[in-house]
Amino acid sequence: MFLRLFLTLFLLSNTFNAYALENCKWNNSKGTPCITINKTPNSSIFNEEGINKITITKQDIINSGAVDTLNVLKLIPGLDVFQSGSMGQQTSIFTRGSESNHTLVLLNGIAINDQSTTDGLHDFGQDFIQTIQQIEVYKGANGAHFGPSAIAGAINFITDIDYTNSYSINGFGLKNNSVNGNYSKITDNGWHLNVKGATTQSQTKSAIKKGVEDDGVKNYQVNLNSTKWINDNLKFKSTLYSRSTKADYDGSATDEVGYEADNKMYTLQSSLEHISKDSENNLIFHYHNYDRGYRNAGYLDEYDSESLVVKAERTFKENDKISFGYGSEYKYDWGAFENRGSYTASTKGHMKDFGLFANAGFKINENQILSIYGRTDDHNTAGRNQTYKLNFTQTMGQLKLAATHSTGLRNPSLYELYGSDNYGIGGNTNLKPEISETNEIYGEYNFSNKLKFTSTAYRAKISDRIESNSAYSKHENELISLNQEGLESELLFSGDNQKIALFTNISKSKKTDGSAQSRRPSFSFGGNYSKKFQSSNYGLFNLSLIYKHTGKYMDYDGSATTKQKSTDLVDLLIKKDWFGSVISLNITNLLNERYEKPAQYSQDARQLRIGIVRNY
Repeated sequence: MFLRLFLTLFLLSNTFNAYALENCKWNNSKGTPCITINKTPNSSIFNEEGINKITITKQDIINSGAVDTLNVLKLIPGLDVFQSGSMGQQTSIFTRGSESNHTLVLLNGIAINDQSTTDGLHDFGQDFIQTIQQIEVYKGANGAHFGPSAIAGAINFITDIDYTNSYSINGFGLKNNSVNGNYSKITDNGWHLNVKGATTQSQTKSAIKKGVEDDGVKNYQVNLNSTKWINDNLKFKSTLYSRSTKADYDGSATDEVGYEADNKMYTLQSSLEHISKDSENNLIFHYHNYDRGYRNAGYLDEYDSESLVVKAERTFKENDKISFGYGSEYKYDWGAFENRGSYTASTKGHMKDFGLFANAGFKINENQILSIYGRTDDHNTAGRNQTYKLNFTQTMGQLKLAATHSTGLRNPSLYELYGSDNYGIGGNTNLKPEISETNEIYGEYNFSNKLKFTSTAYRAKISDRIESNSAYSKHENELISLNQEGLESELLFSGDNQKIALFTNISKSKKTDGSAQSRRPSFSFGGNYSKKFQSSNYGLFNLSLIYKHTGKYMDYDGSATTKQKSTDLVDLLIKKDWFGSVISLNITNLLNERYEKPAQYSQDARQLRIGIVRNY
């Protein structure tokens, strides 16, 4: 396997194709194409250096050839992605071995969790990313930055204006394709307007092992962005994001009839941003709605939720040594669902949370920075709880070291508070929030301006976990905690025409009673090698090769919890400029590995997608 991979890397000399773009200036009133910069909530100028943040730009997404989040996030060390079948099926992410509902999902820094889900997890199988401008991944407890539910990490989707007008088509058949377009315009009165739209459909074999029926998905997205500079220091921004995903779900690992799922989401977000010489101010108004329906054997299960958020934040530099930030956030959630058929369950209720947060960055000298973050959240049932974060960063020439201690929490979901079903379970309004503590040591060594090595060692503990009791009569805070520890390392080389990234991830997730967690691989490694090369016969080519090995893990195979086999997956992307367009060939699962992840759910075999992108 490794010889085959080495030969593939050597023969293909895979490409790296990067736009010659600059980072966006705050006043981009002329609409110059640029790389989006997004400020982390509850941070200020002197403490941003110590934030564990991975940024996936629009160009990174394009270079990956991905149309859904799974293929973008699968390469991030510390994220384990499990999808119950092919594209569009239910997908969970386990950050650093934690639970799937311990990763908070946000849109432009505002939580978009669906309160009509039973335990507050986010289904990443519904997210297709053609209209998303950027993705940010935060690993570790981040309650001080984002509030409740960022107990193990956060994933932030960014929408912004893309000033490169384009359209693209890719696929490998009438039932497996994707079409998307982007158009922006600056009006005579100074409005920057942008519309992005995309549709994706996929039909493949059954999601379950040895299934015979076809499963499919259709996704539609629209993203409208607008910006208006009121003056040189004040601008208005707004985004409308909408998606609809219709998918065939299997009822279980043995039931192919399953459900017809219709999952809709609508979001409207507006903000005022003000900047001066030493300060920034931001006021955000946010609303989102989920409307989900699942039809099975004549029964319709309905899930609905809404959320309103108002958030204000101010950051300023006191002097050349100290920076501060503070703000507040009010979030109101309403949700209800009615599950019918052989299994019945229902929930209806609301939650309110009011958060206050502040931070300080102390630049002790040119090589040392101390950062302090704090947040308090007042929840209508869980009460008042605090999260905090401390970071110290030391630079010594080409070496940077950082130590971080951070905490997080997850408030109980509406179902855990008020839900009921025909098995007798009832809500429990006396539940405490789940809490976590994480310690990290980060190291970065720059061998040169082209070669860098980074490594993060972490240890985390999650307590007061919310689970149903042994009698299955209500949810309770468990005495058994989770312990996680691991080491994430990456070697990055970036040359003039090539780029290589190699990573390894070693992790362990166990309960304090000694039992291991299911679906938590203890070892993974991989890489992304890319290069631009010139052929005398075919001209300039861009090629990208992505490889990931996922080690063995424990999972339920239908009869018992057993160890599942490891996987070695390779994706290949070839791109070429051709008469003003970019032609691409994308092969996923290049070696045609047959595997289940999770157990009993078959994943796609080798797929080939041909695409064309044209700017206008």
